[in-house]
Amino acid sequence: MENLTPMMKQYFSIKKQYDDCILFFRLGDFYEMFFEDALTASKELEITLTQRDCGMAEKAPMCGVPHHVAETYISRLVEKGYKVALCEQVEDPKVAKGIVQRDVIKVVTPGTITDQAVLDEKTNNYLVSIYFDNLGVGISYVDNSTGEMYTTEFLGESSQNNTFLIDELGKILPSEIICNDAINSNEKLLKILQRTINPYINDYKEDDIRKDNLESIIINHFNGKSLEDLGIDSKIYSIIATSKLIEYLYKTQKSSLEHINNLSYYRPNNYMILDINTRANLEIHETIIKRDRKGALIGLLDKTSTSMGGRLLKKWLEQPLINIIEIEKRNNIVEYFFDNIVIMDDIKSLLRQIYDIERLASKISNGNCNARDLLSLRNSISVLPDIKKILKDLENPELINMSINLDTLDDIYSLLADSISENPPITIKEGGIIKEGYDEKLDQVKEACLKGREWLTTLEAKEKEKTGIRNLKIGFNRVYGYYFEVTKSNISLVPNYFIRKQTLTNSERYYTEELKSMEDKILGSEEKSLDLEYEIFTEIRDKIKKHIDRIQATSKIISQIDVLNAFAQVAYKLNFVKPSLNTKGIIEIVEGRHPVVESNIQSNLFIPNDTYLNTSERMVQIITGPNMAGKSTYMRQVAIITLLAHIGSFVPASSANISIVDRIFTRIGAQDNLSQGESTFMVEMNEVSNIIRSATKDSLIILDEVGRGTSTYDGLSIAWAIVEYITTNIKAKTLFATHYHELTQLQNENDNIKNLTIVAEESGDQIIFLRKIVEGSTNKSYGIEVAKLAGINESVINRANEILSLIEGNHQININNNIKEEPRQLNLMDYKKDYYVDRILNLDIDNITPKEALNLLYTLKEDAKNLRRDNNE
Repeated sequence: MENLTPMMKQYFSIKKQYDDCILFFRLGDFYEMFFEDALTASKELEITLTQRDCGMAEKAPMCGVPHHVAETYISRLVEKGYKVALCEQVEDPKVAKGIVQRDVIKVVTPGTITDQAVLDEKTNNYLVSIYFDNLGVGISYVDNSTGEMYTTEFLGESSQNNTFLIDELGKILPSEIICNDAINSNEKLLKILQRTINPYINDYKEDDIRKDNLESIIINHFNGKSLEDLGIDSKIYSIIATSKLIEYLYKTQKSSLEHINNLSYYRPNNYMILDINTRANLEIHETIIKRDRKGALIGLLDKTSTSMGGRLLKKWLEQPLINIIEIEKRNNIVEYFFDNIVIMDDIKSLLRQIYDIERLASKISNGNCNARDLLSLRNSISVLPDIKKILKDLENPELINMSINLDTLDDIYSLLADSISENPPITIKEGGIIKEGYDEKLDQVKEACLKGREWLTTLEAKEKEKTGIRNLKIGFNRVYGYYFEVTKSNISLVPNYFIRKQTLTNSERYYTEELKSMEDKILGSEEKSLDLEYEIFTEIRDKIKKHIDRIQATSKIISQIDVLNAFAQVAYKLNFVKPSLNTKGIIEIVEGRHPVVESNIQSNLFIPNDTYLNTSERMVQIITGPNMAGKSTYMRQVAIITLLAHIGSFVPASSANISIVDRIFTRIGAQDNLSQGESTFMVEMNEVSNIIRSATKDSLIILDEVGRGTSTYDGLSIAWAIVEYITTNIKAKTLFATHYHELTQLQNENDNIKNLTIVAEESGDQIIFLRKIVEGSTNKSYGIEVAKLAGINESVINRANEILSLIEGNHQININNNIKEEPRQLNLMDYKKDYYVDRILNLDIDNITPKEALNLLYTLKEDAKNLRRDNNE
């Protein structure tokens, strides 16, 4: 290391402090990377790998990118999960004694990146801080690109903490997590996070966690606000998580973070809770198979005109309201826009002119904005008075109240309108960003520059006339300054007062004392103009920075108007209706439809269905019917209509009266998790376990084909027991679709259970799915008919029908509602008897060995003992 060049010594000194980052080391007009960083970056960015002498025996691997396009390359690395430390020259090379001082001015990470070219404009980019132990968990998260910061905590047993953490992170979907060691030592939890969210994870040490230190970090950041003011007084888990989050932000961003000026504490049970499986099963944000926004519920609902509105819509879907008053406020606004389509369209047209002022405010606060960003802010503010006027004149108290609270930011508009040029460059150090007339001193300097250029034009014409060199011209470059350029053929005409400056292949360059004297004045005034213009720009930016909170408050109101107006547009286009809300446990839907499925069906062929659930005789509904008849679609549409009603949207139905529910649970579809050693059935049972443990009487439960991942008898037994438990213990509104037709007998055992079925018509050997839900049950699944439709070989189909007839003929618990017989009550003892009968009848007497026969007899004897004992009990 002693032989290292001074520059490389400086590099290693800085790299040691940021060993988990790729270090972008500024050298002149390039950011250079060395050693392992260079090897990684050259591969990930597909740029040329070179070498550099660093004083060691071997040259250092090196690659680099131009400084003016570095943001693009940094963003690409961060997208791939890397952290990048940006190391700049922090002193003027002109005054540096020895090597120029350098230091890291910012660390860009997956959770802190603010480059709008990379970020999804309608999705928040969250950085999450977690403090976790056996007694509780605290979660704090922030979007550095918008300034939003939230926190919550949960106190419970370890298993409950895991469930809470997974559900919350499934809602937040962070791109980066910082956490204490307890998370990294929890392998099961880590595997779930990697499989479902896959964020970048950093850990922090717990040695320095002291309550007084933590509190001071929070209070200092929020300008002296007390923990009580912030809503987290005595909430120690939130305090730890929040302080660590703020600490990490300062460590990486190295800026004032003035745009992060408020902390919102929330209780998860103040909103409807949707666990990570329910979000996936209902395809709220993305489709299950393609993981695409198109085809998901949000893709259908998102008619927002602004990026801010798009992000708020996503948040509302993640946190549906359970307060009827707040829901009805949203509903009333949607209804007003729905009933006044001219107003709806006018608002939409104005909103389309508004840029992402939330993220613009963040860029201003971070010092990352340019003149074009300020121009976008000015243009956005220009439409605010029109929106305010429209809202003010409407006959809707909620919209009038929004108008009153909408700050039109007139002073900021005036500042920007007076100061920023109409077509500024992207960079802020090239000039051309400040309007003439805004600053008298700048105007004088620019006038001197202009007069200098005019003088150059005059001097060039004068020397042409004086010397007779017709192609004489004055040129300029950064190295040699101003010069007269004369071609070789005219050198004989050059006067003796021309002083040679540079020789080229086809010409000579000269200067005169007069040109040299003017050059100093012109270059001095140009440099002064650029410096002064940059100084004025930063002053304007700093003035606006003082009003970040006002800009954010305005953006919040605009985004709310945008989402509610989008709801009205969707309702108008897709024939949604305003739902009624109740707290009596009644869900009554007339002609309900699945909005996404319906939108993908041509010619309005979607068959609507009614739903009626309550807390008594129609609490649990068992749904039977053919494969492909639409059971899953029906259940999903009930869940989605319930969800839409809770976010303030209209719903796809002729009418709807929706009870407030605290949670929606779904167990739909078959998937395994082999990487964690979990079969399809294990995954299913884990999800059902979570539902049984977490559901309350105010929940809505959707269960589809529970128990099908194991043997028929095992699966039926489990399904039967689950229905009984939900009905007797949880008492939650439940839709339970099944091919275990025996479960329909439960209607006769419990007054709270009702059977539903989906109608199908048989015509010869064909089956027609009518997709209509009616009361009753069926004992046919038409699985073989579906196999036939899928193109299974005819011989296989015929053999399957033969086998089905044999099984149905021998099965002792076959229910057929078309026969006017009292349905036989299911006795699980009968199943055990059937088990023995089947074992004996299926014996291959001719081929069984004596040893196998003895083992079988022993097994049957032991099972018979157990059967007698169970029967006596």
